[in-house]
Formats: sequence, C-alpha cells, structure tokens
Amino acid sequence: MTTSDRVFLGQTDLQVSRLCQGTAFRHLPRADSPEALAVLHHCLDQGINFFDTAQAYGWGGAEEVLGRVVAGRRDEVVLCTKVPASLAPTSDGDPGERVRYTRAHLTDRLEESLRRLRTDRVDLYLLHHRDAGTPPEAIAEVMEGLVQAGKTRYWGVSNHRAAEVEAFLALAPIAGVEDYYNIAGSHCDEAGRSRVEIYEEEMLPLLRRTGLGCLAFSPMDTGLLVRPNDPALAALVAAIDQVAADLGTARAAICVAWVLHQGLTCVLAGAESAAHVNANLQGTCLQLPADARAALDQARRTYRASQQEQRM
Repeated sequence: MTTSDRVFLGQTDLQVSRLCQGTAFRHLPRADSPEALAVLHHCLDQGINFFDTAQAYGWGGAEEVLGRVVAGRRDEVVLCTKVPASLAPTSDGDPGERVRYTRAHLTDRLEESLRRLRTDRVDLYLLHHRDAGTPPEAIAEVMEGLVQAGKTRYWGVSNHRAAEVEAFLALAPIAGVEDYYNIAGSHCDEAGRSRVEIYEEEMLPLLRRTGLGCLAFSPMDTGLLVRPNDPALAALVAAIDQVAADLGTARAAICVAWVLHQGLTCVLAGAESAAHVNANLQGTCLQLPADARAALDQARRTYRASQQEQRM
C-alpha cells in the first residue's frame, strides 16, 4: 500500500487508508499482549495508517496496546478513540453506570485516553453511544472546545441515528460517523428492524448529501460470515465464496470490497492475525466486476427476504 491509496476522511484533511484496523478484538486480549502487538505492527508494516480504539475496549487496555505500537511513529498514523456514555464496570458482567456527556466526562475521559495512547492529541474523538438526555448544543460546545484546545483534531459520532447526526451538523462541522454496515446485516435494533436497512434508508442519503466520512465496522458481520449459523446466511456466504473463487481472492476481501463499493470512506475491521489483515487489505484495492456485484446483490436480497419472513 502507498500513500496514493489514501483518501480524505469526509471533508477533513485526514488522509487515511481505506482499511482502518480496530482494537475491539473478539478472541485476542484487549490489552498489551504479544498477539495484539504483532497484528498491529503488521498493519503498520503493510502501510495501514488508520487505527480505531475506544475507552471501553478493555477499559483502557486496547488504548494502551495501541499507544505502545505507535510510540515513536505518532506522526505516521491517524488515531481514533471513542468515549462511552458509561463508567467502567466494577465487576465482570456489570455494564457500568450510565452517565451523561457532561463537560467533565468528555474532557476527563479524553485526558485519560491521551495518557494511555502516549500522545498529546488524537485525530478523531467519537461519541461511542447516544445520550438522548443531554442537549446536542451542550455536547457540541464541549467537543468543539476540545478541538480548539488541540486535544483532538476532529470529532464525530458512533452508533447514532441520522436525525441526531443532522442535529450535530447544524451546530458544528463534525468529521463523520462510525457505524455497523456490511453485506449481510444480520443484526436488528431494539424494535426488531434490520440495522442495515435503517442505515440505507436514513444514514446513507445523509452521508452522500453532506460528504461526511464513514467508518463502516464489522465487514464479516461480527463473525457470522465466518461460520454462518443458519441456511439462509450460508447461502449468502456460498455466493460470496463463488465470487471470491472467480476473482482468486478470499471471502473477507469480497466483504470489504462490497462495502467500499457502496461509496463509504473506510472499512473498520478487527483482524486478529497477519493473514486476516492481508485478506482485508486485498479488498481495499479490489474492483468488483458488474456481474460479481449483481450476483452479490441478488444473494443479499434473498437473504434479507428470509430475514423479513423470520421477523413476521
């Protein structure tokens, strides 16, 4: 990968790789482990310059391991971290006390992140969760203050609704969003609606209209596309594998390429081995032929129809 493979994140001056490596590992420790260090160093060696983490990933552990990896190379990378609308749990299984996005919470948590990441600023600071109880004007004022103070270059949101994003846009020039989006979209919201369908109806038009950047996370649908757990999903995977075989690449590469073909800025993936990193990278430079896109979209429509039948 070379810098020519980089794109601007939305309307910002952040030049990022089309693949963003995340630290929300599912099987590796979200902490300073040899395995995590090896994966992240491999990403750097392959030219990936965009890394995503969060305070809630290991409650500081993921930020610490990422800080160790980028030490001495800070100016080569774009760092994104996220602030949760909760405090660290006091015991295993405890979700942590819910809190509001107050000035103290947003500011103090960022200072803690900076210490763990061994830097004086992050490039992107995201609201990890929704806080419907705090006026967007109050949140935007604090986040803009952190930008002015040099603590973060830009800010944005994750897991928010399109209407909430529009509300923030009316107040401040946010950089973009980080959201769940992939070819399958197996997960639903609390009302039982497909999260991906909602995203396509509400958020994608907003992103295209405003030029906001987007980190689309979970290209393998939280691992469900690795080992499909029902016949309908298995049929979709079979179609993906056929396209992969025709193009001489891996399933993961097709999943990454499909997302990027929807016009989104970056794919955020949590690869846990060098081989997985390489497969994801292949997807960022893969051009899907028209017949391949048609086959994938047809298989996707069939899977979504099956999902709708199951929800009825």
